[in-house]
Amino acid sequence: MLEIQKQLSKRFYALLSLPSTAMGFALSVQIAALSWILTTQYGLDIHEVGLVWAAGPIAGILGQVIIGIISDKVWFWNGRRRPFIVVGGVLAGLMLLALPNIDIVSTSMGIESLLAMAIAIALTLDLAINVSFNPTRSIIADVTPAGEKRTLGYTWMQTISGTFGILAYAIGAIWGNYVLIYFGAALVLLLSVIPPFLISEPRQLPVSSEDQTSALSLIEVLINIRPLWGFIIYDIYALGRQLSGIEVTHYYAEYACAALTLLFVVQTMLAKEQHHSDSQAGLIGFRKVLAAHSFSWIGVQTMFVFMFAFLQDKMPAIGDKELGQIISIAFLILSVVAAYLPALLLEPMAKRIGRVKVHTIAIATMALGYFAIAMIGENKYTLYLLMAILGIGWSSIISLVFAIMSEKIDQNKMGMYMGLFNLSVVLPQLLVSLGVGLFISQTGDKSAIFYLCGIALTLSALCWTQVKEHRK
Repeated sequence: MLEIQKQLSKRFYALLSLPSTAMGFALSVQIAALSWILTTQYGLDIHEVGLVWAAGPIAGILGQVIIGIISDKVWFWNGRRRPFIVVGGVLAGLMLLALPNIDIVSTSMGIESLLAMAIAIALTLDLAINVSFNPTRSIIADVTPAGEKRTLGYTWMQTISGTFGILAYAIGAIWGNYVLIYFGAALVLLLSVIPPFLISEPRQLPVSSEDQTSALSLIEVLINIRPLWGFIIYDIYALGRQLSGIEVTHYYAEYACAALTLLFVVQTMLAKEQHHSDSQAGLIGFRKVLAAHSFSWIGVQTMFVFMFAFLQDKMPAIGDKELGQIISIAFLILSVVAAYLPALLLEPMAKRIGRVKVHTIAIATMALGYFAIAMIGENKYTLYLLMAILGIGWSSIISLVFAIMSEKIDQNKMGMYMGLFNLSVVLPQLLVSLGVGLFISQTGDKSAIFYLCGIALTLSALCWTQVKEHRK
């Protein structure tokens, strides 16, 4: 074990953040370039772009849960998380290289459909990111003690990862998305292969006195993700509709699944944690975090996927290259705020008033920012200013949430619960691709994109008010 790890020094926190930084950079490249390259280079329409983005959440549903469970139990290359970080990083780097060459890859493999090839590459890329993202976050909880030290670990993760995210969007804004993609492939390979071998993982994870079972049954898993049942039902319905080619002119299924989701979420948020054992109270709290976080990701993913459609509608005079630059600058600003706000403001505030309260305030601020973009975001400079406001919520979503969640569940099953927690990300992402994408493609005024984002973040903030702060 390195001396910096024994001392939990700042250098160790920086080293510990690099594997997550690799996956975050790959995700930044995907966000900045995927929709742009599919529409400008390959001519896909909004609906087809949504289908390509749907491949990622499908990969995440399987990838993070399965890998999380496996990584809790295996020991390979002197590590529990290490093998998955390395393998996922190598795959992610290769798929980034394939992004600007979808037509070449498609031709060489004898596949005529660019859409099919784009889905295959996007699926593999997102599966690779998901294979690695879970272990890169779980390893932070594995090697840091609960409390302020762990919060510091996730804060450093976001600061380092966010700094490289800034670099990603800066490269895209200055030199273009093609340079970004090739640079990203090299960086992802470097940061996902070397740092994991410098971090010593504990051979045994702590087991609480109340949690001696080896794994949850399928029924227990389903009960623990009950707030997400409405998302699951709709995603299955929408995916089946898309694959069968059935065209629907009404929104009856959407209304029914929305009502079902609200029912499960309300039941979850009203559940009381008092008079339960610490383990059961933690699971109730975990379900509340799932519910609150899922609404956040409806808004965030809608922005990521359909920002280009909003700009094309509101700024029709701009060309494809300028469109890509505006998107890169907008997400660059978002990343600058998200990179440094956790360490400079969120963590100090969390020590004073609690992480849950800080996160709730940040989410509410993000909701206001979304409504403002929908109303006055037609000028690129106004858009840039409002993206800085959105960065307040985004910085908390990718830092404080992990510290909040990690202390509500059995530490010996961190990988499994981190995978289940990821369902509150990927199921909403799939909903956005399959449902929101169809709605937006049929809506004339693309301001609806950010009104929808604002409503989702408002619901999330309301849910977070019912989440209890963890106390030692």
